[in-house]
Amino acid sequence: MAIEGIWSYAPDSGHVEGQELTGYTVAATDGTIGHVDRQADHFGMRHLVVDTGVWIFGRSVLVPVGVMTAVDTAERKIALSCTRGEVKAAPRFRTDSETMDRVYLASVGEYYHRLPPREPTTT
Repeated sequence: MAIEGIWSYAPDSGHVEGQELTGYTVAATDGTIGHVDRQADHFGMRHLVVDTGVWIFGRSVLVPVGVMTAVDTAERKIALSCTRGEVKAAPRFRTDSETMDRVYLASVGEYYHRLPPREPTTT
């Protein structure tokens, strides 16, 4: 996948353009990580801000939509192509202003782009 692809919904993910994902549960390949607090598209870099709750001490994480493998609207659940540890190791999300910081977003995109490819999982 080209680095630009990390910011685009995969055509086979089940995502429908304009679909509101706020509140959906987010699951990595090895377990749930939290729920979508909000979704954003700044500079063409589409991403989700995921509230992890107590999993990583109430911290939120930023996840590019290109790592989504499936959207289950009936279950309100999103599956990712990465593990919980990989999400936790991503560049730390600290403030909402980072969702509009090109340098921060680029570092997140590069991190996820470098992860090893995996077989898609279902929700």
